[in-house]
Amino acid sequence: IHGGALLVGTAEVYRGLTGNIAEAAGVNHFSIDYRLAPEHAFPAALDDSVAAYKGLLAEGYSAEQIIVAGDSAGGGLALSMLLSLKAAGLPQPAGTVLLSPWADLTHSGESMTTQAAADVSLTKAGLQSGADQYLAGHSATDPLVSPVFGDLSGISPLLIEVGTTEILHSDSTRIRDSAKAAGVEVTFHEWTDMPHDWSLFSFMLSEGRDMIDEVGAWIKNKVV
Repeated sequence: IHGGALLVGTAEVYRGLTGNIAEAAGVNHFSIDYRLAPEHAFPAALDDSVAAYKGLLAEGYSAEQIIVAGDSAGGGLALSMLLSLKAAGLPQPAGTVLLSPWADLTHSGESMTTQAAADVSLTKAGLQSGADQYLAGHSATDPLVSPVFGDLSGISPLLIEVGTTEILHSDSTRIRDSAKAAGVEVTFHEWTDMPHDWSLFSFMLSEGRDMIDEVGAWIKNKVV
């Protein structure tokens, strides 16, 4: 599930990242072009993500064969999707990969302030613009919008990758802490001085390639 602040991005644009992860894991991948704001506000993107997962199940894939992954806004959507699946009584995937997830559209995390000068990729104002257009008046505290506020018990195992200089760093640490407290298996890797979504720059950053290899190894250990 691709990023882009819920406003931009396509499966084709992100094919470099998704293809690299699939290659590292030795699996096939399926990417979706979910509907984007402002033309399509909440819950369109979430509904499309859930529909894609249901579609894979309908085609005969078992939940144990599926890993869900998302970067940035797609990471938040992936986590919200897990909450939707749980509420609907549907099986959780074998695992979920969250890359620099944007999972709090209230922007209340501490790093939103403490890392504002260090983050070279994102600003609170820019994220707020995306949030406002996606929410279209809907409450930002709804766990299906901001899954950091959700009950994470019973969701799939998580792999969280985040850079220390990100203004979204606190989104990842709060997901980690909440999920662990709920008994969820969490693998958490914090990368020193890495910018937001640095795996997109694996063609020039060795840390991006290293992270993709790490994600691939984790996926190999989870899928049937």
